[in-house]
Amino acid sequence: MNLNHSSAPGAPGGREPLLPALMTVTAVSGLIDAISYLGLGHVFTANMTGNVVIIGFAAVGVPGFSVLGSVVSLVAFLLGAGVAGRLETVMRRRTSPVWLRWILVLEVVLLATATTVAFTASRAVHVLIALIALAMGLRNGTVRKLAVPDVTTTVLTLTLTGLASDSTLAGGTNPRVGRRSASVLAMLAGAFGGALLVQHTGLGWPLLVSTFGTAAAALAVPRGSSSR
Repeated sequence: MNLNHSSAPGAPGGREPLLPALMTVTAVSGLIDAISYLGLGHVFTANMTGNVVIIGFAAVGVPGFSVLGSVVSLVAFLLGAGVAGRLETVMRRRTSPVWLRWILVLEVVLLATATTVAFTASRAVHVLIALIALAMGLRNGTVRKLAVPDVTTTVLTLTLTGLASDSTLAGGTNPRVGRRSASVLAMLAGAFGGALLVQHTGLGWPLLVSTFGTAAAALAVPRGSSSR
């Protein structure tokens, strides 16, 4: 697979052509975790670090946390990431934009299915968790293979670490400070909007917004050749 984004057509001066799409799905991740944590029983479906910690909390009987929900999310996420790895071997002759666009289309299908379930069978909590976590694992596995610096779309720990450790105060040169800051703000905005929607509308509408957000990201992926 062609992973040299800076040399892709339409990337003058080394500009990363996938950034608009990746920033959009970063905002979707904030929305998704707001939906799952606030509406599906304190479970994360995009942030697996949080899920591992929650399993530890639930295992000792801390109220408000579910071992089953977190395990379902973790297993579905790992399945999605595994599928992403397998798809790389199938699509390795295609360019990164083509590969990312197809993965985002699959994410749209999974989120649209979850949206339908939320509107018609909102008590099917574990089905919703599995569908959303599968979508997030599929995307996360793909983004990891694409390896765009400082854009993971689902977690911010390394991004925030980079902002601090590479800052002027720390003796650094602030590399990619704009990209890093944009990732933080995108996820914050998604979480803020998701929390508002879950509180006032339930699960269906924020899931619908996340579906359209991912569709917008797929459309934002630049058109490219299907061959190396």
